[in-house]
Amino acid sequence: MKFTALKGFDQEAFNKYLKNTGWLMFGKLLSLIVNLLIARYLGPILFGDLSFGLSLVAIMAAVGALGLDTFIIREIIQEPNKRDEILGTSLWLRLITNALLIPIVIGIYLFSHHLTPNPSEQPLTLLIGLLALASFFKSFNVIDSYFQSQVQSKYVVHVQNTSLIVTAIFKIIVISLGLPLIYIVLAYVLDGLILASGLIIIYQKRGLHIFDWNFDKQRAKDLLKKSTPLILAAVMVSIYMKIDVIMLKSVGSKAVGIYSSAQNLSEAWYFIPVAIVTSVFPALLNARKTDLNRYLKRLGNLYDLMVLISLPIAIFISFFASDIIHIIYKGKFDGAGPMLSIHIWSGVFVFLGAASSQYLIAEGYTRIAFYRTGLGAIINILLNLWLIPKYAGLGASVATLIACIASTFFLLFVSKTRNQGILMLKSLFLVNLFKKILKIEQS
Repeated sequence: MKFTALKGFDQEAFNKYLKNTGWLMFGKLLSLIVNLLIARYLGPILFGDLSFGLSLVAIMAAVGALGLDTFIIREIIQEPNKRDEILGTSLWLRLITNALLIPIVIGIYLFSHHLTPNPSEQPLTLLIGLLALASFFKSFNVIDSYFQSQVQSKYVVHVQNTSLIVTAIFKIIVISLGLPLIYIVLAYVLDGLILASGLIIIYQKRGLHIFDWNFDKQRAKDLLKKSTPLILAAVMVSIYMKIDVIMLKSVGSKAVGIYSSAQNLSEAWYFIPVAIVTSVFPALLNARKTDLNRYLKRLGNLYDLMVLISLPIAIFISFFASDIIHIIYKGKFDGAGPMLSIHIWSGVFVFLGAASSQYLIAEGYTRIAFYRTGLGAIINILLNLWLIPKYAGLGASVATLIACIASTFFLLFVSKTRNQGILMLKSLFLVNLFKKILKIEQS
């Protein structure tokens, strides 16, 4: 019974992504613990400043990724002999874009800060500039995409964990010495630098050479043409996941800090669907080529798995949210409990959305991916405009939940994708699980 939802995947594939998830879990758990220590150390106001900067840069990073990750995987699988051209072109596109985005994001912040100045709050120009620099190093994540295409994500996970351990030690030293916020921000720059260097090193150690990469103008045009809807979709995802923090800044850094303390705990689980769908995506593509029924069955099983993981988490945390906040943050962020009890339910729909996004990519429905995330972003912004002035972080939590539901189940309202929407609904209401339980009882 325990692994019924995984029946559609072969044991070898399951073992691979289970192992990858285990390594990722170690890294994410370490990161979560350190971030909780940082929040407790900084307190609501300074933690609010850090969270605001990270959220603003996260939207920039969505642009800088250029929506290329999945396309790099697909292109390499389809044209393995063009590997160096695909990776080289993708890297240069990202380097140029991310370099241009650093002054742009600083300019956006300065403009918005000038429009809504708060004399009691210090400008965050240096903080945002350094976080944008840290994001620049993510350009080298094209190497991660290569290893995913070869189902060799374990190498990347090892690099990620090494980087996390080094920066975790650095952050703990900063906290122990009582150093100011800017040193914690420098840890993010260090993390980006170590990760980029590590990716290059493991690529070279596999007998491959980054200096063999080349830029092709026509390939660049083709990649950008294909990925443009995904760029916009990724920006929309970032907006409806992060815009609440940015809009809360109008209430004050303290409000941002309290809300972010709940948001961080709620989103701590989001690496799980990413790890799973990343590992099974090549298997889904292969099944689509060879056996359509098996492909559809695998998608249904994937949705079931997403719900079976996320639903118990949401139920447990929603009941004990206030106690969890009080214990973890030692009373510094009391008031975040009700926000967490609402926000945690967004995860159920994020899990389903992550799984269905792989279906949209496999089918080439990039416009639909854009439309559904655009809908989520618009709903979130409108609800935040209405709810944040009245209820601050509690209103932002409600807005995020409604936006996630609308975005995920937008597929129900498009004829091409309605069947997938129905599959997700069945998974959400545990229809398949109950069928399997009844079948076992009858047998």
